[in-house]
Amino acid sequence: MRKIIAANHITLDGVIQSGGGPEEDPRGGFTQGGWQVPFRSPDGGAAVAEFMSREFDLLLGRRTYEIFAAFWPYAGDHPVANAINKATKYVVTNTLDSFDWGNTYGLSGDAVDQVRRLKASDGPDLHIWGSSELLQTLIAAQLVDEFRIWIYPLILGKGKRLFEEGVPPLSFTLVESRTTSKGVLLNTYRTVGPFAKKSAQPDTPSDAELVRRKKLADEFVKKR
Repeated sequence: MRKIIAANHITLDGVIQSGGGPEEDPRGGFTQGGWQVPFRSPDGGAAVAEFMSREFDLLLGRRTYEIFAAFWPYAGDHPVANAINKATKYVVTNTLDSFDWGNTYGLSGDAVDQVRRLKASDGPDLHIWGSSELLQTLIAAQLVDEFRIWIYPLILGKGKRLFEEGVPPLSFTLVESRTTSKGVLLNTYRTVGPFAKKSAQPDTPSDAELVRRKKLADEFVKKR
């Protein structure tokens, strides 16, 4: 079975939208596009190239496919561009039925069913970059095995996020962590499974704690 690896550049407040430039994805009135650029460095670029040096296929949502297809085939002779152009591309879409970028195939119908079948097939790992809407669906279905997260030292306050509200509670284990010369944290997490609830509170709460809980419950009822 193939492994699905989600790779994302992300701000401290979780934004993944339009990191490469202002015209990449300005939806929702997003005006901070290009926020990755000041933090680029030779060692950061080497880390990306290292990640993409092994054989992989690409799994993309429609919008990210269109961004990639308008850039990477024209990016020249570069290790990352060569790896992406060589890879087999699978696009989850119900609106596109033809693809100009070579070695690209559409997956139409139910996204979870299609990706589950693809994951069960023979082949290299599947890298999913961006594709925020598709990614929320795959996270909810617990189909993502690993997250490569490049965490940038800034906040934007607005934009599409890697983990949007509504994804299920999940646990991860940190398997690798590095830092670039520009302060970008390169973390690799593997999915463990559903988050197990724990409590630091005693089994026999104090009278003061019981009063606090009742006050909180009463406030919630009043606000409804």
